[in-house]
Amino acid sequence: MKNILIYITCWLGLAILAVFNGIIREKVYSQTLPEISAHQLSTLIAILLFGCYIYFITGIFKLQSAHQAILIGVIWLIMTIAFEFFFGHYIIGHSWSRLFHDYHILKGRVWILVLIWTTIAPYLFYRMRIKG
Repeated sequence: MKNILIYITCWLGLAILAVFNGIIREKVYSQTLPEISAHQLSTLIAILLFGCYIYFITGIFKLQSAHQAILIGVIWLIMTIAFEFFFGHYIIGHSWSRLFHDYHILKGRVWILVLIWTTIAPYLFYRMRIKG
């Protein structure tokens, strides 16, 4: 259980990376790219940043089992969605429809890939480490 609490705390690093990524998108490349392209680039950057961070922390705080890795991924998924909607709506002031807009994959909105990656990455890195 102690390791789970450490990983819940480590989720804050993911939130910081996400906010940083959003600021960079808004201040840098959204100025020169179409909005959908900026969204997609930001999604790719988030996946890369999250991957590096998750790989790093799973090396420091060893995952004990595949079950634990899956549990952490699901906890992070729930925390990420809650953060996105509560922070996005109540702090930044985005409408609910704007927040749900990023989930419309048929319109090129690929943010859901970050959520999928956040959920499966702990398990994938756990499997990589036990085989290596």
